[in-house]
Amino acid sequence: MILLQDTQDAVTNGFELFNRLPLKFFIRLAVDMASVFVLIRFIYFPSYKTREMFFTFFIFNLIIFLVMFMISKVEISMGAGFGLFAVFGIMRYRTEDVSTKDMTYLFLSIAMGMITAVAKGGWDELLLINGIILVVTLLLETNILMKKELGKEILYENIEMIKPENHQKLLDDLRMRTGLDVHRFSITKVDFLRDMAVIRIYYYDKRTNKDISV
Repeated sequence: MILLQDTQDAVTNGFELFNRLPLKFFIRLAVDMASVFVLIRFIYFPSYKTREMFFTFFIFNLIIFLVMFMISKVEISMGAGFGLFAVFGIMRYRTEDVSTKDMTYLFLSIAMGMITAVAKGGWDELLLINGIILVVTLLLETNILMKKELGKEILYENIEMIKPENHQKLLDDLRMRTGLDVHRFSITKVDFLRDMAVIRIYYYDKRTNKDISV
């Protein structure tokens, strides 16, 4: 009986804490979750076809939203707030390579969480602000404003082709081997011991393939 009473008291206290949260918290949380879902599911995923960063994007967004919302309830200087935002913004996982685009989407997720948590105004203004971010991001991910240039590093074994006089032949060979419309390239690393070179190719294409070993 004592255990049952303690459990009921804990549940009751939990509901009381839940009820203490203002309505604007749930409205802002809904706006934030909807915005980041559109960003990741309908803008990021169709372009890059990877789900590896989904967890990171959503968790960072949620944590930033909760932290900034709670901070907004106490007095804090503007400099301290931006300092905290900068700390989260420059965080990077060192155990694996994270592409610039993934870091950009991580920054957007963090920024949307912060804006939605502390910005003044109603839910309609928050939707408008997040909507502007989403529309601009979508336009930049398409070919409407400019051609989207993709880059990819490949391993190339024909070391003789990296000579300046053979660059046109190398470009033609890269197009033939990769099946991509490569329009330029840069040689980032040369390994004469293994007769291999690391070449970064650039092409206009909507596909995002995995790294290609040539």
